[in-house]
Amino acid sequence: MANFTPVSALIGGLLIGFSAIILLLFNGRILGVTGITGGILQPQRKDLLWRVLFLSSVAMAPVLYSMVTAKPILIEVTGSLPTLIIGGFLVGFGACVGSGCTSGHGICGLGRLSRRSLVVTVTFMVTSIVTVYVIRHMAGSTS
Repeated sequence: MANFTPVSALIGGLLIGFSAIILLLFNGRILGVTGITGGILQPQRKDLLWRVLFLSSVAMAPVLYSMVTAKPILIEVTGSLPTLIIGGFLVGFGACVGSGCTSGHGICGLGRLSRRSLVVTVTFMVTSIVTVYVIRHMAGSTS
């Protein structure tokens, strides 16, 4: 509980929610990062600029936060390279099977009261909880 920061979490959640609303209102698109990224990998005419700008702003947000607050960006990756590759593959596979990612289903889908998004969100949350429990408590890992 040392990293419990409810105020910054609330502000971050509100900013993500407003971003989703703005993207839907002005562009008619759902804020699903997997779909936005996929549109860059397989670009269509007149659809590339907003995707690049969106993903660039996501990447630049921590830098901007660091500049405004004068706090350094601390990122520590504790997993091994094979673990990160397998984890990335599984996340991508899950996004393909679930027809979307956590942002698309968890933020926008639930906000639209989609039953399908509710099922997908519950599924990935339960899977995440079970995975962390197994890795940390049954497999003996402490990281």
